[in-house]
Amino acid sequence: MGISKNVSFQHPIVISLVMVNFAAQHGVDVQTCLQGTGITEAQLRDADALIKREQEMRLVENIMRALPDVPALGFELGLRYNVATFGIWGFALRISRNLREAIESALRYLPLSTAYCRLAIFSNQQEYGITADCSDIPPHLQQFLLERDTATAVNLFNELALSGLSVLRIEFQGKAPAHADRIEALCGIATQFECSRNAIVLRRQDAELPLPMFDMHLVRLLEAQCRAQLERRQVEGVTNQVRQLLLGTMGLMVSLEDVASQLAMAPRSLRRRLAEEGTNFRDLVDEERKQLASQLLENTDMKLEEIALQLGYGDTPSFTRAFRRWLGQSPNEYRKASKAESPS
Repeated sequence: MGISKNVSFQHPIVISLVMVNFAAQHGVDVQTCLQGTGITEAQLRDADALIKREQEMRLVENIMRALPDVPALGFELGLRYNVATFGIWGFALRISRNLREAIESALRYLPLSTAYCRLAIFSNQQEYGITADCSDIPPHLQQFLLERDTATAVNLFNELALSGLSVLRIEFQGKAPAHADRIEALCGIATQFECSRNAIVLRRQDAELPLPMFDMHLVRLLEAQCRAQLERRQVEGVTNQVRQLLLGTMGLMVSLEDVASQLAMAPRSLRRRLAEEGTNFRDLVDEERKQLASQLLENTDMKLEEIALQLGYGDTPSFTRAFRRWLGQSPNEYRKASKAESPS
């Protein structure tokens, strides 16, 4: 089944519930987690509820903001996901013929998982595993979601593990963060940094290890159900597609004309489609700029001129005026207040 790069997928609410419960264990209340997400507490209790990608990303941002001092936060969260979390998708992995077919199935229906990174299989004479590309994720969320996706994959490997299966090492492209030792302590796997790729590396022969619950009849049945779930969860609204482009590789400096070209439609058609969905391009850009500006002011020491440039403003005064319009105070006032509210 081909998946269009301009189609986003809804995620089951249980994925968010895992995050909310994880945050609660660190002392963060539900209201703080859900602020600005549009997710209700009633939805959290509805096993069949689905949410959009941007809602989940807001939830991630809220948790990052509430727990800035927890080392390896994303990795620790990723370890809370298991095969059962993912319903049909997880069950399909468990009843695959071997580890290689389980991984191939996982990637074929990847939107049914938590993954935000683009995952791919690599293989050579000695090693086999998956690589993770996080370049499409907004920069301020890349490390968190890369660590979350990596830890989730490690946990799934461990749960599917048979005697003799072991992860050789985890590789990260970036420099070792301050919490590098914490990552290794959490998973017990050798972790390397400044590598040529982000990857989970196994022995080549482990790819053919048989899984004990293999059932060909169930494999065919669950494949059909996974395909049906993908179709159900597709979000094809133009508003959502524009959000994904703004949050991804095109960034916040992109023009409506550039976005329209990427979506293969005329600028006039894009304006009309957004209006039909109750919004417009400027409001979408403003919303993402406001969210990112708040994150950068709260969690970094970036200068205002650097933040303005990151958000696509030509100068700092333009950014300051926009910020006052959004939140009724200057960026410096907001930063000072957020630091005063942070736990010591």
